Amino acid sequence: MTSRSVPSGDIGDAELVTDVTDPAQLPVVFMHAFNRGDLDTIDKLFEPAAIRVLTPGEVVTGDGRRNATRSFLKLGIPIRLTVRHAYVYDDLALLLGDFLIEGTKPNGEYVRMEGTATDVLRRDANGFWRYAIDNPPGVEREVARP
Repeated sequence: MTSRSVPSGDIGDAELVTDVTDPAQLPVVFMHAFNRGDLDTIDKLFEPAAIRVLTPGEVVTGDGRRNATRSFLKLGIPIRLTVRHAYVYDDLALLLGDFLIEGTKPNGEYVRMEGTATDVLRRDANGFWRYAIDNPPGVEREVARP
């Protein structure tokens, strides 16, 4: 798959479809839900036991995953995504994509976070793709701790 930017435009108040049949489109739905601050829709894009990598070696699931997402939503800054590659085998998909969160928080503080995520998706019994592993740090190396 070639690189392509996922549009960051506002889709208004239209209901977001969370039953995604093309794994490369799951980040599109994620981005729109993120940019609306819609944690409930984001949560529907994940398997119930999905994990999120906060930093290399630090993983959360369940409420920890939702709380991590909530903290990013509180920034009030939209996310932009570019899917670089989507590799699909049977009911599994590996997505590699770039993200950028850049802007000014409501308190005036400037924020810039960017990286290359590696995410694993799984097709559920109904044929819809869900995040199983959300890994925003992607290929970052674990920092040695004293």
